[in-house]
Order: sequence, then structure tokens, then C-alpha cells
Amino acid sequence: MTLEEYISSHSTAENEVLEAITRDTHVHILNPHMLSGHVQGRVLSMLSHMIKPKRILELGTFTGYSALCLAEGLAEGGRLITIEHNDELEETILRNIAQSPLSDRIELIIGDAIEELDRFAQIQKTAVLKDKSLFDLVFIDADKREYCAYLEAIYPLVPVGGFILADNTLWDGHIIDPAYDKDKQTLGLRAFNDKLKEDDRFEQVILPLRDGLTLIRKIK
Repeated sequence: MTLEEYISSHSTAENEVLEAITRDTHVHILNPHMLSGHVQGRVLSMLSHMIKPKRILELGTFTGYSALCLAEGLAEGGRLITIEHNDELEETILRNIAQSPLSDRIELIIGDAIEELDRFAQIQKTAVLKDKSLFDLVFIDADKREYCAYLEAIYPLVPVGGFILADNTLWDGHIIDPAYDKDKQTLGLRAFNDKLKEDDRFEQVILPLRDGLTLIRKIK
């Protein structure tokens, strides 16, 4: 037994819906490694339960697994909005979400994350929402080249004390591998990590979980 297998076997099991999504994704979808998976899914659920967010925003959901995990910790009456750029996955995502008792709390938007973040910024500027933040928790798992842009666009949408989670921030070790010095996704993630290190608006810690998960708290 590997250490990874040991961790998985001693973590709370996936529910039946998540197990089905895992199987279906590995059988029918290209690049199934993009799925959050069992252990990371339980971490996302645990963090969401700890934060008890009223509103969650997810950038990039792939086949919906991570959205369902995050939705488990929503406060009473809470809602999760997930944005996915790949319209070919829309039918799969909707089918997967529909299997869950949490489906009525999740909204899928097919579109560009930056464009949707700009739209949310305009909504927040309305008189009704003035001085209120749209989201308590944001999960970033979209285009790695745009992580810095996502962070700036997200900043006004979360309150001081709000949380941002960023996936893939170790990028399978490429983040420190000179062989990837010209890879645009690796460069985007390096820039993101360096930006956070120097930005006093946030506190952050990188967890060596799966492909790297950064926990970020807005402090200014």
C-alpha cells in the first residue's frame, strides 16, 4: 500500500454520486486526471464546512465533482455558482449535478471566467449590493495562465476575512523545474505564487495536496 492509498483509505469515503461521477469521468472524458478526486474533494468539503459560506464561486468545474464537494458546506439557503469555459462539458456537468440532492443550490454558467468576473463586479457596484461582497469563498481551477488576472478580479468580490482556494499551484512539480521555463501555464502559476508572496492584502499557505492547493485569506 502506498502512502497515497493509505490516506485515501483513512479518509471519509465519497458518496454514491461522487463515486459515479469519478467512474463516468474516467471512462468517457478526456484528461480524467483533471478531476479533483476523493481526497481533494474531501478537503474541499471540509474547508467549506469550516467556512460555512453563504455564496461560493468556482472558476472551472470540469465534470462538476468539485462543485458538489464545495456545496456540501454551504450555509442554510446558500448558493454556489460555477463557471466552465468548455461548452462540450455542459451536458455532462448538468447531468452529474442533477444526481445530487444539492442540485438546486448550484448554478452552472458556460462562459469565459474573466468576462463573468467583470459582470459580477458590475453587479456588486449596484446600489442594492453597495458595501456588500458577493462571495465568501472562491475556488480557482481554470486557465493557469490567467490566475493573476483572476485574483485581481476576485479581490473586490470577497470580504475581508473571505477565502480563496487556488488549485494546481505546484503543477506536478513543474513549478520548480527549469525544463518548463518556457511553458506558459507553468509561468502563469509561478507568477501567481510570486504575486501572492509579495501581496500584503492576503495570507496564504500552499498545501502539497495532489497537485498543490493554496489556501488564501483576504486580510485587507
